Amino acid sequence: MTPKRFLIALALLSSFVTAQTKKSTKTADLPRAIHESAIIVDTHADTPQRFLDENFDLGQNTPVSEGHIDLDKIKKGNLGAEFFSIWVEPEFKGHYAKRALDLIDSVYQQAARHPAQMTMAFTASDIIRAHQQHKFAALMGIEGGHAIENDIHLLRDFYRLGVRYMTLTWSNTNEWADSSGDIKNPDVPHHKGLTDFGKDVVREMNRLGMMVDISHVSDDTFYQAVLVSRAPVIASHSSSRELTKAPRNMTDDMLRAVARNGGVVMVNFYSAFIDQQYLDASSDPEKLKQRDAEVAEYVKSHPHEDGSPVGYNEYVAIEKKWAAQFPRPPLKSLIDHIDHIAKVAGIDHVGLGSDFDGVTSLPQQIDSVADLPRITQALYDRGYNRQQIHKILGGNLLRVLREVERVARQIQAEHKASDALSFEDIELMIHNYMTTPHLIDQINEHGVSFDLTSERREKLKGEFKDPQDADKVMEAITKAGRK
Repeated sequence: MTPKRFLIALALLSSFVTAQTKKSTKTADLPRAIHESAIIVDTHADTPQRFLDENFDLGQNTPVSEGHIDLDKIKKGNLGAEFFSIWVEPEFKGHYAKRALDLIDSVYQQAARHPAQMTMAFTASDIIRAHQQHKFAALMGIEGGHAIENDIHLLRDFYRLGVRYMTLTWSNTNEWADSSGDIKNPDVPHHKGLTDFGKDVVREMNRLGMMVDISHVSDDTFYQAVLVSRAPVIASHSSSRELTKAPRNMTDDMLRAVARNGGVVMVNFYSAFIDQQYLDASSDPEKLKQRDAEVAEYVKSHPHEDGSPVGYNEYVAIEKKWAAQFPRPPLKSLIDHIDHIAKVAGIDHVGLGSDFDGVTSLPQQIDSVADLPRITQALYDRGYNRQQIHKILGGNLLRVLREVERVARQIQAEHKASDALSFEDIELMIHNYMTTPHLIDQINEHGVSFDLTSERREKLKGEFKDPQDADKVMEAITKAGRK
């Protein structure tokens, strides 16, 4: 071959390689390829209620009218990880922790039944490892701080069992945090946000490495939680209040506050949270009255022999039938919320928090987890690129989880470097019948790691039979000062 022919052949080969590379890159950037290559993380599904109350097995391929999630649908939607909601209905008062433990066990049972297809996960690395093994990762988040029964020790126990976020409240205000669900109800005692104990809960979640979830909380609770938390917070299933005026949704100012905190807002798919028309129609007082009466009649006529509450999943068919009278909003409504949050908070601060198996209406084209690719297609059609879509589908949540884990390691290292007594340490010493002189000696020797607020003063007074002992201990704490 002459040098001239060689150069011509080389040029042709180079052109072919360049064309093939461009073709390959273009193919990789098509919506389906983008979706299939992503680690998709959804932060809220209420499927454990089905596991426990309906004996539902995740391996069953169920109609979408019965449920949004099963292993077949998970595979079709390429869902990589799901945070299963450990939601304890307020009606279980007196048995919150027991109910939560039963729900947690139900998730483990599913993983044990399907080891080839799914695995329990507890860290960001676990999610990635499961993805590499082509397994679905199951995680857990408590929905509603009342589940810890005002006991920080239970919070730690739930973390040990694998719970990796806790929503500070559900729709009910608890003893230490206000909820958006009843904030305007004058019959419910409120705290103007978080109590001192509530702030301690946030700090302990930071120390453990449990994500602080601010979905459902009142606006005051939200802002205080963001101020107290050293780690990024999440909204596991909340949408934009600017687009849909539901109190559960987040204002633009709240979205910006989450961005400054480094957190992420996971968009809820529920029709009433993403579409104002649907919200207005479904909020009609007469229609709500009709629904509530029908539910109440069902609960009354179907009592449990053991006296336990009738669970949501037992009468959810009534809720679904009632919701079906209102036209489902278009998929555009959901995408509008993702788009709005991405623009206001930034592309690094938005994700997916579907509320699958916990809502009675979803937007058109989203009937189950199998339809997640349609979200990717819609984002692509709006001009979002591969990297941006990957962030929305799961990358942002993974970043936050890694940062929460890092902050926890840092706080734990700081605690090791200091032997100052926490308020809990002092309570434990009192409960172990340590004498007042000995307790004061310990306070003088180690100092304390907390401020003696009025709330803590009242609590300490209740710990001692002799008010003078309480005064002496509080004086010692004041003199020792916070380390």
